[in-house]
Amino acid sequence: MGDILVVDDERDIRELVGDILRDEGHSVRLAWDSDSAFTEINREPPDLIILDIWLKDSKLDGIDILKSVRRDNPAIPVVIISGHGNIEIAVAAVKQGAYDFIEKPFNIDQLMVVITRGLETSRLRRENAKLRRRDVTATEMIGSSAALRNLKSQLEKVARGNGRVMLTGPAGSGKEIAARFIHLRSDRANGPFVVASAATIEPERMEEVLFGRFTPERGHEPGLFEQAHGGILFLDEVADMPPGTQSKILRVLIEQAFQRAGGSDTVRVDVRVLSATNKDLKSQIALGAFREDLYHRLNVVPIEVPPLDARRDDIPELARHFIAELNATQGLPLRRLSEDAEAHLQTLSWPGNIRQLRNVLERCLILGPDSGMIEASEFPANTGGADNAHAIISAIYAGLPLREAREQFEREYLIAQINRFGGNISRTASFVGMERSALHRKLKSLNVITTARGGARVGDPAEMDDLA
Repeated sequence: MGDILVVDDERDIRELVGDILRDEGHSVRLAWDSDSAFTEINREPPDLIILDIWLKDSKLDGIDILKSVRRDNPAIPVVIISGHGNIEIAVAAVKQGAYDFIEKPFNIDQLMVVITRGLETSRLRRENAKLRRRDVTATEMIGSSAALRNLKSQLEKVARGNGRVMLTGPAGSGKEIAARFIHLRSDRANGPFVVASAATIEPERMEEVLFGRFTPERGHEPGLFEQAHGGILFLDEVADMPPGTQSKILRVLIEQAFQRAGGSDTVRVDVRVLSATNKDLKSQIALGAFREDLYHRLNVVPIEVPPLDARRDDIPELARHFIAELNATQGLPLRRLSEDAEAHLQTLSWPGNIRQLRNVLERCLILGPDSGMIEASEFPANTGGADNAHAIISAIYAGLPLREAREQFEREYLIAQINRFGGNISRTASFVGMERSALHRKLKSLNVITTARGGARVGDPAEMDDLA
């Protein structure tokens, strides 16, 4: 049974329809104009709306209400009814997104068939939305590298509390996925997870989007903070927030209350805030672009999300996951990676991180053959943007004597292999065909050291101070 909102200016009609629906076991709410309709919708979105086109003494007619519902609550089916119906009105309503159109005086059996189908559509839309959210979260945090294990351990610890967490890391490294990981393991897992990306919201609309607005015509319209009530609000790219919005966010974090744009009512919410940035907020504070007091409110628990270069062990598993996902969602060929292709992906530079890896694989599947193994030759020689990596390498070595060129090549080769295997010297030695002790001596002779970065061990050329 569903929650149905009946909007009709004729009292006898709306009460008659309400009584019929209640007899069928539905929950019914009644409205007579745009103000009362928006009040009910904002209080709790219904499963279906029965809407009269002509509403006497209403600020907005049925078509305008339909447009608003389709924009703000697209999952709600709207059935249009009218005593003045004709084919032009029916076509106009359907074009604006109405689920169906019924002319007064309507046949009760016909009305119930349309409502039953509309409620089924509503149920399927909600289930599909839940499945899409589950798809996003069920496959997150792919990999088993030391860097990822360390990150998961930190996220699981903070998930159990209610403290604010700031996730830092380069673009494309998976900060939103880390935030969803926290949500799924928190006490708020059954509540909403709402994303507010400051980088994609126009600055002049930021406060309206976050805190909602009030207009006499449409009443109260909830913002993202209200939508996240009882759950988590993820503030992405907080460094891009305008100064005025930063002040309001600070006040909300302190008071858990705010006023909508254009309104005077105080709105109280229970929201856990997670934030993320790929910028150095301390330098932004020094420049006067970010409030220091807001930084300390948001940065209660700082967690660094490692770049893909710090978790190269995960690249083959991530690649296989993306290939399967692209096959399931886009129908791209389900091809396997050859060992050489996996190794090649692990040695490339990934300035765009996980997002770039997925894009490279998608391009490979689109442009490559429909079957057979994916070979290393199908990937770019340098993901960092060089047009001719071989020419650059040749230029680097062309001016060196053979001994120095060989040492430089061995240094770069071994650093790449160490990073590929997450700093594991035993696995590196096994792959390159050397005894572990011999590899240690070679690394020492080439001035190569391993250092901790992003929760993993990575190879680096040693500076002279490191050798002292």
